[in-house]
Amino acid sequence: MAEIKLVNLSKRFGKVRAVDDLSYTFPDGQVTCLLGPSGCGKTTLLRLIGGLETITDGTIYFGDQEVSSISTSNRNIGMVFQYPVVYKGLSTEKNIALPLKNEKKLSKDEIKERVDEAIALLSLEKYRHMEASKLSGVLRQQISVAREVARRPDIILFDEPLTNLDANSKTHFKLAFKKLTQKLKQTIVYVTHDQTEAMTFADHISLMKDGKIVQYNEPRELYNHPSSSFGGWFLGNPGMNFFTPSVEKTADGFSVSSPILPEPIRLEKDKDVSESMSLGIRPEHIRVVPDNSNGALKVSLSHKWIAIGGQYLLTAQIGDNIFKVKVKPEMGQSIDGEFYCEFPSEKIFMYDAQGAKI
Repeated sequence: MAEIKLVNLSKRFGKVRAVDDLSYTFPDGQVTCLLGPSGCGKTTLLRLIGGLETITDGTIYFGDQEVSSISTSNRNIGMVFQYPVVYKGLSTEKNIALPLKNEKKLSKDEIKERVDEAIALLSLEKYRHMEASKLSGVLRQQISVAREVARRPDIILFDEPLTNLDANSKTHFKLAFKKLTQKLKQTIVYVTHDQTEAMTFADHISLMKDGKIVQYNEPRELYNHPSSSFGGWFLGNPGMNFFTPSVEKTADGFSVSSPILPEPIRLEKDKDVSESMSLGIRPEHIRVVPDNSNGALKVSLSHKWIAIGGQYLLTAQIGDNIFKVKVKPEMGQSIDGEFYCEFPSEKIFMYDAQGAKI
């Protein structure tokens, strides 16, 4: 195993910067998810780490070894792609063993030991002797993973391995993958645009936008304390609500006020404050209360529907502001017309005109 260190890494395609001057270290023995929308650069970054793309600028290290100019075959990595790579005429165990037979230093007993271990880790025991052609897509993808696990590389790279699986297969694979990573403690980089996958699998998430990593942190910390309005919007189902406050210059700085703030907030002169700043709060952090006794605001209900887990998602309005509120089933059923909301100040984040946290 080895940590992955990126130093001023860039990749340009003509005038497009797919990866833009990244300097980060992905920890040894942990799962790092590269998360972001299509076109943000996450797959290009994975391909740079794997040696499938040439670097425009910068350096990549695996541990203490620079690998920037080393070929893919000499980087001691495993790769799992969107489509399962299996030999359909071979059984599960023969698929897993095939690359090991090319390693002359391994004895037959060592190969068997590795195959047995990989089969156990991916829960493939009852499919050991079945031809891959007779197995489902999710099982073929598990064979692809098992083959890379058996090779015991320093690093395994996953490029959206669930993209082409149906919903039931995805659930099955997620359970198997989670068990695998907990037991293996392998250095893994996992590309996905699906935040649920990232929140489920990752020890750390690298949130990407426009070729840059805009935030790198543990999943729960990334969700609870987004350092940019992009992070607040992208993470969540739905993402963060945003409100435009009133900004007034004062003798010593700025005064920021909004109906959702219990009182104006004072900001110093050196803050990047403008009328384009925003206040963000997640739908589940807005509290629905019975009355306005604690300064709650009266809002009007525009729409409500049942969301994942039986919760209700409400679309509400106050003035010109339209926002979402997520509430428990018993509360959602009773809400109709107008109701009252509290906006806890500790759950409100401020972002400047560029989307950076203030």
